[in-house]
Amino acid sequence: MSHMEQLDEILSRMTPAEKAVALRHIVSDLGLTPAGVEANDNVCAGSPCIVRTRIPVWLLEQTRRLGASEADILRDFPTLRAEDLVNAWAYVGSHKAEIEQQILDNEAE
Repeated sequence: MSHMEQLDEILSRMTPAEKAVALRHIVSDLGLTPAGVEANDNVCAGSPCIVRTRIPVWLLEQTRRLGASEADILRDFPTLRAEDLVNAWAYVGSHKAEIEQQILDNEAE
């Protein structure tokens, strides 16, 4: 059985939440910027934000660090979708130092 056949078999048994975690690991492993995250110098001082929003990734990560669950975050930010959080966590995973610095910069203000 090829790796792809094994992967198809495993994916067929996974829940959507498990698939989202797997996707986050793959994106992070490849060092890619998730498609749902963008940085624009004219929005939030250039901080990477979730597309369609002005919600910075560092803010979501800080919220998570302070103990909010994904359900809490989705409730508190009603414009977000579950896939936005997958993209945010993937971005955090592949840009740890950048996000950490943005959190520290915000705390210093």
